[in-house]
Amino acid sequence: MTVRPSTTRTTASRPGLARGLRSALVALTLLALSGCASVYLVDNQVQSFARWGDRPAAAPAPAAVPQAPQNYRFERLPSQREGRSAAAQDELENLARPALSRLGWSPAETASSAPWTVQVAADTLRLSRSPWDDPWHGPWGGFGLSGHRGHVVNVHGQIVWAPMFMHLDPPYYKREVSLVIRHAASGQVVYETHAAHEGPWNSTPGLWSAMIDAALRDFPTPPSGVRQVNIEVPR
Repeated sequence: MTVRPSTTRTTASRPGLARGLRSALVALTLLALSGCASVYLVDNQVQSFARWGDRPAAAPAPAAVPQAPQNYRFERLPSQREGRSAAAQDELENLARPALSRLGWSPAETASSAPWTVQVAADTLRLSRSPWDDPWHGPWGGFGLSGHRGHVVNVHGQIVWAPMFMHLDPPYYKREVSLVIRHAASGQVVYETHAAHEGPWNSTPGLWSAMIDAALRDFPTPPSGVRQVNIEVPR
């Protein structure tokens, strides 16, 4: 990204002004370059529950806290096995797979050989604007026209033009991802974790991957209570 300095005669005839403009252009260039390589923060509220060793009566006992490597298979609800839901679940599981792999958990070669099952789910709620934004009191609710957002002043300080600008609130999203791990032989839930994030970012694989990584932070022995896990994602 290159910003070309002005080469007009007026600027060249004023060395001080030229130097000032060159400094400003350099600053803008550095700012633009830093923006190209910037990141955004995915701040997650995470809560996890570990119940390794729990089992129903007369059922095979799950192992104690498992040590990597481990094998698993994904488990789906009936509603996640057809149509668009199935396609969305494919994408979600594809994002969860590398996150589990980093913990030493790999997909089993056959479903019957997996000692664990993993169920992953995600949910998004789209709001018209952030709950902390001031409401826009225009006739259309979420957006409106404003006559006080800009004006042109003449040499006598008199307002000669006050344009009307449209104001449109950006959308705001509440998202949650969850993973539930069960002991395959007994069906007993041995690990449950949730990560919740709110913000203006559009849905991207990087955002969901960050949320899954946050949900699996401190696995397999997480602390109790809600904790904040921040992950930076490249733009």
